Amino acid sequence: MPKLNMFGPYNYDKTTIELNVLPECMGNYALGYVDNKGVFIVQYVGRSIDMGVKERLLSHIDKGEKYKAFKYSYADSAKEAYEKECRNYHDFGEKYRLNNDIHPAREKNYKCPVCGA
Repeated sequence: MPKLNMFGPYNYDKTTIELNVLPECMGNYALGYVDNKGVFIVQYVGRSIDMGVKERLLSHIDKGEKYKAFKYSYADSAKEAYEKECRNYHDFGEKYRLNNDIHPAREKNYKCPVCGA
C-alpha cells in the first residue's frame, strides 16, 4: 500500500485544523475517512502554495465538503509540494479512485515526477 507521509489522521473539522495546522505554510493534504480497522482511506489529495495548507483545508469545509478525516504535511518549496501531490495522485488515484477530477495542475515549468505531464 502506498504511503502519504503526512501527519494524522485527524478529525476533519475547523477546531481540529485550527489546533493542529500552522497558518500560512505551504504543503500537501489528503481528505477521506478512517475505516472500521483504523485505516485512513484517501478520497482526495491536494496542495496549497499561495494560501497555506491550513487555509486550504478550511476552504474545503466552507464549501460544504463532507470528508471525515484529514492528513497534512508541510513543504519547503512549490516544487516539492507539486511533486508530492503528483505522487499521491498517482499512488492513490489509479488504484483507489480519488475524487480528484484531473491530474494536479502544473506548477510553473515543473513536470510530474511520475508521468512527465
